[in-house]
Amino acid sequence: MVLRQHNPRALQVATGLALLFTFVGLIAIGFAKELTVQELKDRVAGASGGERSALCIEIAERELEAAHRLYAADDVDKAQASLVDVAAFSEQARDYAIQSHKREKQSEIAIRKMTRKLENLKHSVAREDQKTIQETIDHLQRVRDDLLTAMFPNGVKK
Repeated sequence: MVLRQHNPRALQVATGLALLFTFVGLIAIGFAKELTVQELKDRVAGASGGERSALCIEIAERELEAAHRLYAADDVDKAQASLVDVAAFSEQARDYAIQSHKREKQSEIAIRKMTRKLENLKHSVAREDQKTIQETIDHLQRVRDDLLTAMFPNGVKK
């Protein structure tokens, strides 16, 4: 009976390749499962309060990214329609977060970040397009204020 000796280096390479293929497969699955904005919108109705808030924030963030791209492509009408969705879904996120008492802080932080991105966007578009962006900024600021009031109903302690 002849015993074959295993090459430890070959075993390491084979194990490494197996791990690499597993990792690449998991990444591919993750990219394949990214939902469209419409699929996210469809999921909102069936989700729980905290999850609804998170879905609405994700929709608002994606619509903001779309508005950025559309302004860059000089498609102002579609960009402004995306800004309407940013405001509407930020409002819904606020409402769901306050009703469920979940994700209030995360929603406030996300809306603050979107406000900053809108400020940057405002300075990169034509003057006549800045009004709509400023209106969206003002709207998001009111949404943030509502979240802060819900989180700190007695105000700031002195």
